[in-house]
Amino acid sequence: MISESLKALGIESINPGCSSGTKHWKGNAEMISSHSPVDGQSIGAVHTAGESDYEKIISEAQNAFAIWRNTPAPKRGEIVRQMGDALRKNKDHLGRLVSYEMGKSLQEGWGEVQEMIDICDFAVGLSRQLYGLTMHSERPAHRMYEQYHPLGVVGIISAFNFPVAVWSWNAMIAWVCGNTCIWKPSEKAPLSAIACQQIISEVLINNQLPEGISCLIIGNAELGKRMASDSRIPLISATGSTRMGIAVGTAVANRLGKSLLELGGNNAIILSEHADLNLVIPAVVFGAVGTGGQRCTTTRRLIIHKTIYEKVKDKLIAAYRQLKIGNPLLTENHVGPLIDQQAVQQFSHAIDQAQQQGGRLLCGGKHLTGDAYASGCYVEPAIIEMPKQSSIVKEETFAPILYLLTYENLEEAIALQNDVPQGLSSSIFTLNMREAEQFLSSAGSDCGIANVNIGTSGAEIGGAFGGEKATGGGRESGSDSWKAYMRRQTNTINYGTALPLAQGIRFEL
Repeated sequence: MISESLKALGIESINPGCSSGTKHWKGNAEMISSHSPVDGQSIGAVHTAGESDYEKIISEAQNAFAIWRNTPAPKRGEIVRQMGDALRKNKDHLGRLVSYEMGKSLQEGWGEVQEMIDICDFAVGLSRQLYGLTMHSERPAHRMYEQYHPLGVVGIISAFNFPVAVWSWNAMIAWVCGNTCIWKPSEKAPLSAIACQQIISEVLINNQLPEGISCLIIGNAELGKRMASDSRIPLISATGSTRMGIAVGTAVANRLGKSLLELGGNNAIILSEHADLNLVIPAVVFGAVGTGGQRCTTTRRLIIHKTIYEKVKDKLIAAYRQLKIGNPLLTENHVGPLIDQQAVQQFSHAIDQAQQQGGRLLCGGKHLTGDAYASGCYVEPAIIEMPKQSSIVKEETFAPILYLLTYENLEEAIALQNDVPQGLSSSIFTLNMREAEQFLSSAGSDCGIANVNIGTSGAEIGGAFGGEKATGGGRESGSDSWKAYMRRQTNTINYGTALPLAQGIRFEL
């Protein structure tokens, strides 16, 4: 089935280092092999980009920008609409490739492609809503307004856990804003990126547009550093670990560029004694084990009111024992593999640390072996009961580990939730209106996302996505996130016959 999907997506025999559209160059640098964590098999190999490849891509993106920025925004929206239709046509095959290359469940693979389709729809409407403001001037016969212009070339550095969706959040919005894009995907999932490039380039070719509007470049962390330091790329949007984000943000700041950072998350759900437990259990389980615990919005901490702690704990353990772990392309399985064996080692190390800090492993935590788990990347999602002051719960381990904590009053619960370096997603389950409103107040959650009676993961594209503190402060996707991809310009027009100065200043010759 995967071979059929590769063929349908037009990438069964492509070995690009970088490309704008379907033009591919063999780089002189090393090869990157993509191995599926599902079964350990090699899917394919790609050349990384050499120096001449990189310069060629920059040039093509700059040349394309000169054309694309002068295309009316609604016309750009029409191109993105066609991209969305092309993604609809390829949803099944692309979703299967994402699932196989990254290891998430097939339902989540399809869901990731649907998210791309949704952001295309959003961007199409946005192309007619790139609003500025008008304001009254203090000077007679003057008009003032502000408008937004595209930045130029936007660099997108994406992570393995959402190998295509997060790129689309950036690219579709950047495109309707008039920018061109250079995408460096995770070296752990390059083939999914190549499949997207094939789909997008076909749309550009059919509309007689330069393929440099959408550029793909493949390489390791050094390539990302090069992009971050390149003043020809006004904006770098980077998704990944906080450590990576600090490096990217520092490099971009050193050249006074713009960065949009979507980094780590250590997300908590508060369970009030007034919670509806019928909603709680499925939300917590999906939040904690979806994508193998490898979402930035994964639920990592569960802060439970002491009066319902034992009941919730028992229900969670029972639910975890029903989880089916295995090949994610089989729809009956809930949990697939971690991305690689290094991730498995980090999972096991974190469990050891938790136990050394007084944690009690309630279920799961095993590294699974045998023919069905031949890749060596499968684990049992773990639940660990932890003391409140343990340090491990403040760290983000990109794996399915859920820490259980207790609280006595809501102020304590909010303080526990906020007492981590990251500030991405948060949630409270309560039927008490006062508790819900307190959680959402300025004295409540300090995260960029705060939910009531839903989990921490599964954000919709209509709202701005991002977080505070060590999460980086960036906002992508919906709402007015488009402004990050544009430069603001204030304009004043004098249509009178005099030249009055602001603030009543007189300057006479």
